[in-house]
Amino acid sequence: MAVQISPERPDTDDARALIAELEAELVPLYPRESRHGYSVDKLIARGVAFFVVRQDGAAAGCGGVLLYGSEYGELKRMFMRPGYRVLGLAKQLLEHLAGYARSCGVMLLRLETGIHQHAAIGLYEQMDFRLVSPFGSYREDPLSRFYEKTLSKA
Repeated sequence: MAVQISPERPDTDDARALIAELEAELVPLYPRESRHGYSVDKLIARGVAFFVVRQDGAAAGCGGVLLYGSEYGELKRMFMRPGYRVLGLAKQLLEHLAGYARSCGVMLLRLETGIHQHAAIGLYEQMDFRLVSPFGSYREDPLSRFYEKTLSKA
């Protein structure tokens, strides 16, 4: 099984498809005001470093990091297609995103996720992210959870 994680513009066909699948999962679970994901255009406009993970050439998942100077990086649009979720690819992608942030001099990763994203929450907690209060422009939302992790020096 060949796994490759590569930087990719969020407006490629594969990236757009992955983001659309993520949105399709979220729409029935959360009202619009509780969905904080960036559109493809906003990912590009904000300069999110975006990556696609492929297994044997097939796009399996994606995720990005938005840097807030050297203060912290925020995970954006992390998603793994259902058929790939038991293969450990999400953990590899998360480690890659953390490595990217670290290489940019950022030692703190933050994220917002929904309370119904049980697999994602399990992954973040397994990877030593801890619950925190809302950060940045986020506000308290009973449907959101906020996490952060201090990155160790590689």
